[in-house]
Amino acid sequence: MKKILLSVAAIFCAALVFAGGAKDTGEDNSLVKVKEAGVFVMGLDDSFPPMGFRDENNEIVGYDVDLAREVSIRMGVELKTQPIDWNAKEQELNTSKIDCIWNGFTITPERAKMLTFTKPYLKNAQVLVVREDSSYKTLKDLSGKNVGLQAGSSAANALEDATDFHASLKNVVEFKDNLMALMDLEVRGVDAVVMDLLVANDNINRSGKPCRILAESLSSEDYGIGFRKNDVALMSEVQRVLEEMAADGTIAKLGKKWFGADISIVGK
Repeated sequence: MKKILLSVAAIFCAALVFAGGAKDTGEDNSLVKVKEAGVFVMGLDDSFPPMGFRDENNEIVGYDVDLAREVSIRMGVELKTQPIDWNAKEQELNTSKIDCIWNGFTITPERAKMLTFTKPYLKNAQVLVVREDSSYKTLKDLSGKNVGLQAGSSAANALEDATDFHASLKNVVEFKDNLMALMDLEVRGVDAVVMDLLVANDNINRSGKPCRILAESLSSEDYGIGFRKNDVALMSEVQRVLEEMAADGTIAKLGKKWFGADISIVGK
């Protein structure tokens, strides 16, 4: 009787193990979920022009938004733009509040360990913005000065990596977004702001503020679209559609709209 009971118990345990394994098959239904929901949720910083920002009508617009909207149309779903706290972007993604992080999102080795990225679609750099009337011309000129940046941004990562320059600074001041950092620069709260080259160029050109960009950059980088680590199917479909859009000239048109030229590297 004991042998029979042990055998039954062993079978029961094996069934539990098998059932547990069946639940954790690693099946990737990320694309199916988006298509069934009929909505693709794009997580973004809504104060990051020209990639994603609010216009005079408080509508969220931008280069990345236009790209994501066209991708959504071709996937047969609706785009939902979801503003997020950029300093908690990975948490927003991992709690399924958004389907992707798409807003001038720099691919880094650290982020690539936690997320699944598309191939790069734009090249960028981290640069220093200073007031036009300042005497600063090189990074060395900012020794002992106060530098601002957006909390949780790739600017913060670039500054951390530039150890000698970082060590030479008096203070590093973190702001909620780049616009607040630039406002502080304007009133001389900080001496320079570390930010994305594309964003810096756009802000200076559109605002007409007396600022300039130092020729010496901190780092070069690539923009990509970040997804949850296991959402490979959804990432692959977005990548496929982007390449389709590059081939038919759609991305080139959007580049000319927002930058005056096609600066995309999709399919190149």
